[in-house]
Amino acid sequence: MHEAIPRRGGISRRVVLAAGLSVGAVAALGVAVPASGTTADWFAAPVKSVRPRFRWWWPDGLVDPDEIAREIDQIADAGFGGVEIAAVHHSIRDKSVLDTAHHGWGSGPWRDGVEAALRRAARRGLTVDLTLGPSWPVAVPGLTPDDEAAAKELAHGRVPLTGGSTYQGPVPPPVHAPAAGVSRQQLLAVHAARVEPANSTRKETGLDPTSVQDVTATVADGALTWTAPEGGDWVLISYWVRGSGQQPESGPHSAPAAHAVDHFSPAGTTAVASYWQDHLLTPSLRRLLRAAGGSFFEDSVELETDGLAWTPLLPEAFEKHTGRPLLPYLPALVLDNGNQVFAFEAQFTRQIRHDFWEAVSGLFNRNHLTALRDWAHTLGMTLRSQPYGLQTDAIAAAAILDVPEGESLGFKNLDDYRCLAGGRDMAGRTVLSCEAGAYNGSAYSTTWDRFLRTMGGAYAAGVNQTVVHGFSYATAPGVNWPGFAAFSPYNGTAGYGESWGPRQPTWRHVEDISGYLGRVHQVLQSGTARADVAVFRQTGYTATGIGASWFTATGVPLGWTHQFLSGPLLDLPSATVSGGRLAPEGPAYKALFVEGDFFYGSTPTLAVEDARRILALAEAELPVVLFGAFDQALTPGVPDHGETDRLRGLLGRLLALPHVVRVTDKAAVGDALTALGVSADVRHATASTLLNAHRVTADADFYYLCNGKHAETVKPPVAAIDHDVTLRRTHGGRTVPYLLDPWTGEATRLARYTEDGDDVTLRVTLQPGQTMIVALGRPGLFGDRHGGRPHAEATDADAVLFTERGLTVRARTAGTWTTRLSRGRTVTTRTPAVPAPITPARWELDVDDWYPGPDATRTEHVRRSLTLDTLRPWSQIPELADSAGVGRYRTTVTLPADWTPSHGAELELGQVSDTFRVSVNGRRLPAADRLHPVLDLGPFLRRGVNTLEIEVATPLINRLRVEQPTVFGGVTRQDHGLVGPVRLVPYVQVAVR
Repeated sequence: MHEAIPRRGGISRRVVLAAGLSVGAVAALGVAVPASGTTADWFAAPVKSVRPRFRWWWPDGLVDPDEIAREIDQIADAGFGGVEIAAVHHSIRDKSVLDTAHHGWGSGPWRDGVEAALRRAARRGLTVDLTLGPSWPVAVPGLTPDDEAAAKELAHGRVPLTGGSTYQGPVPPPVHAPAAGVSRQQLLAVHAARVEPANSTRKETGLDPTSVQDVTATVADGALTWTAPEGGDWVLISYWVRGSGQQPESGPHSAPAAHAVDHFSPAGTTAVASYWQDHLLTPSLRRLLRAAGGSFFEDSVELETDGLAWTPLLPEAFEKHTGRPLLPYLPALVLDNGNQVFAFEAQFTRQIRHDFWEAVSGLFNRNHLTALRDWAHTLGMTLRSQPYGLQTDAIAAAAILDVPEGESLGFKNLDDYRCLAGGRDMAGRTVLSCEAGAYNGSAYSTTWDRFLRTMGGAYAAGVNQTVVHGFSYATAPGVNWPGFAAFSPYNGTAGYGESWGPRQPTWRHVEDISGYLGRVHQVLQSGTARADVAVFRQTGYTATGIGASWFTATGVPLGWTHQFLSGPLLDLPSATVSGGRLAPEGPAYKALFVEGDFFYGSTPTLAVEDARRILALAEAELPVVLFGAFDQALTPGVPDHGETDRLRGLLGRLLALPHVVRVTDKAAVGDALTALGVSADVRHATASTLLNAHRVTADADFYYLCNGKHAETVKPPVAAIDHDVTLRRTHGGRTVPYLLDPWTGEATRLARYTEDGDDVTLRVTLQPGQTMIVALGRPGLFGDRHGGRPHAEATDADAVLFTERGLTVRARTAGTWTTRLSRGRTVTTRTPAVPAPITPARWELDVDDWYPGPDATRTEHVRRSLTLDTLRPWSQIPELADSAGVGRYRTTVTLPADWTPSHGAELELGQVSDTFRVSVNGRRLPAADRLHPVLDLGPFLRRGVNTLEIEVATPLINRLRVEQPTVFGGVTRQDHGLVGPVRLVPYVQVAVR
């Protein structure tokens, strides 16, 4: 049984998190269940709630309930834990074939499909998530651009004037015409300002802030007369509030059409909730949501406008936040197609923009995320959201959400995930989700090894749930084989992501993938996270790719872990210090690191309120490192009278504390931490591509290790690693290390390591992208019986391990091996002769070749049989050059008469693509590591003739290249199949005496 660990919550005093963290709100819903009571079965068979999920793309409501139920069964049978229903059909150019009037999003057939999905999911133990509206951003059918609840923009107009000249005419109209359907626009203000070339940038016209005049009162009947003062050039600027007219992506999805809601006002959220209440939430759907509903979901906030995203609430919110009126600052804020138009002096401009986006952030987090979350809770649902896309505090937003989510396509590197992880962990949440595996132009050519390499580093950065991108509904009008795909064709060519499911040959092996992911999730959702250092971020954006000085480039390669915090998180109930740790119950940061604001010229800035809070934490004996000229720090926003002096006074007190260090060279950060007595939980002597994540439960310390990289675009590629790694244990009493294999579910006690106090040092050998999980727990935790036996500290044999015969050495050659035991004794062990490695000379290959069938959802199968003297990719075998499907390779190896039960062998597959399974003498082996295809055949081999079979499944791309050349013909022919070299490498094992 798994015991739920209570979650923390509370009310923040900040505007950004006001009413956003009500005590126990999430705990009552049971968003996730951190585990205790660790056992072997707990790891081997992860519960469905932690298993990976699919983003499930529907062509709106053009679905059949029976097919919906079948697809839920397919997903459940494949070992996945849930789905997210999303209306996405970028691939369909002619939207009229979808018949939105009768089968649009929210229609009767759509509701029938959703109920069918929920009903079958409840039977199968899955959960179903629903997007808040059709596609993205959040929108409501029937909402018009002129409605109060619709998304707004601030458009600007401009007229240049020379000094002494007079403008007489209509108020300058917006530089961009309104979007279709926008029939009203309201004049907010008109400014006159003198041009100041010294403040100009390459793209922005510089203005003198002291010259800004509000001439709105002179407007009469839409006309304006104004004379510019003598000297210099001037500009008249008008500001217009109007609907943005934005509709959901790739629409229409509904009849009437939907328009995006105002994401900053209560009216926008009310429109969403009211539509669900009035049009969608039938009594039966409400009941089913409580039985199998998971989360309402919102994609990244992609509000598109030619001007500035706006809400009529902003002037009041800005003045409440800063104590100053907003309108005089508007020239420095207006946008033209995402570009700033005007600027004052650089520092002043940065401060104005910081204040503005903090006000926007407060409205977004309070009126949108918090309100939607609270509404979802009334239905027994949670809110999962990607809270980025705007210049808002996504770190604070992650603390509000039940389940924050990032994405492998949009996130530039691992620090983007670490931003969301900081909010999640400080708020006591459990899950950080990821929209996983979307790749541009890779439809039907995505391999699972690419997916696994992508996710390996994301897990180390805090992700512990994957929503796989994705699973497409079977069919839609006019689609070609192998069926409807949400994003392919995309603009006429191969599109984003993948359409997994039975249409893919690799689906035959997908339970191996889902099992692996589920076990990783099981570990990474257990207990609480631990991170070494909290990096304070004055501006809480994410999806930017901006990391942390020293830590990202230098600290992480040495084993350090970090997360990002923004100001509002320092007001959470968890933000206390005990034993020198911030948030001691987890993530238990050992130090706080503060540097200049990367988003505003790396200027050393702190808000007075944040400086006061950091001072209180430091006075409670939290180590603090400041990087930069914080003795001369500035406020991030426009300072009030005397505010800069108050800030510097607080920082003077902070810098005078004994466990606070300021450095001016980022290379000195590591030494500063050492001087403060702070060290990482994971350490290795030299820089490495090893990444790590640490979770602590009542039973064990869990360390997830991955040979990965900061970003997928980093070059050169990651190389294999083989070095010692030291792990710190937090549990008292005797603990021993276990290796948890997420592919097989096996937990085995490690036999070779050294101990030094709380440190355990072991050897880590990983191929690029490969992962391993180490648990430090009491002897017998996973059912092993080696508790009282000594372990090895060193050996010159190939390996040492625990077997049913006790401590055992493994060697690939005959010899005498020396092993030093943990109790101080050194022993020698002799091993007998071992056969030389065997390279099979001939293979029989049977191929199930996939072709388009009589309709879009049916596949024809052509059988081909070949004899191969040399392993080559299918693309280089004439009979298979354009093939895709499943190949079964068979060969035999003969082992000598002196082969004994002490002998075994490892099977090295070399290059193999994509998924595979191995059988020996008719017995299928457990799942093997896709990124390190080496299998231990130990008990499966026998003397004499042995039959090996390797079943390999490929993506569909090579077949689609020739079947649909207009869409896929531009994709290079892929090398799939068993390429090798394949070797059987024998070994012998002898117990240590």
